[in-house]
Amino acid sequence: MLITLLSEIDFAVIQESVKVSSPNLQEFLENALQWINSLGAIGGIVFIGIYIIATLAFLPAALLTLGAGVIFGVIWGSIYVFIGATLGAIAAFLGGRYLAQGWVKEKISSYKKFAIIDKAVSKEGLKIVLLVRLSPLFPFNLLNYAFGITSVSFQDYLIGSVGMIPGTIMYVYFGSLVGDIALIGSKNQPENIILHWVIQIMGLIATIAVTVYVTKIAKKALKDENL
Repeated sequence: MLITLLSEIDFAVIQESVKVSSPNLQEFLENALQWINSLGAIGGIVFIGIYIIATLAFLPAALLTLGAGVIFGVIWGSIYVFIGATLGAIAAFLGGRYLAQGWVKEKISSYKKFAIIDKAVSKEGLKIVLLVRLSPLFPFNLLNYAFGITSVSFQDYLIGSVGMIPGTIMYVYFGSLVGDIALIGSKNQPENIILHWVIQIMGLIATIAVTVYVTKIAKKALKDENL
């Protein structure tokens, strides 16, 4: 139900613009990473700022996450990515709630499913956000804005962000294996097959769990409200 709703919301223009510019975008992000790598001690702060912008602008953050592993190593790379992703997610959430709420609600007001899901999130927001964050299969940037127009509390949304930690560490670790920014995304990029499958399985389990959980709560809300 949650996946269906997300696919129905009209964000096609945003997604298409990113898709069309992806080759140039990848080159731009690679150049940004090279620049950050040359900044020395302040590189971490600049990286966090760029990650926040990428989150708000619907830019693919995977390249930045891998790049953090190359530049900063697993520990500091994970810390910088988590800080950047969390601050970006907070900004998008607040933007969706207070700045673009009217526009977004207008776009999805005709979808009855949203009212049901909103009910579910208002009752079990922390668990739902946590499960969604554990799954790399859900669109991170889009969900940041989408959660902003639900009834989930800011506190639950913020705490639920810890669900990003396992995936963040694993992807940063992948980046540390590459060792060269120029190799990220290329055919020559080193890869830990076992860890890759661990991420895929973890994401699948989390996706199934959140879908089943939201559906269960939504059905109860539907019954209670006679929607």
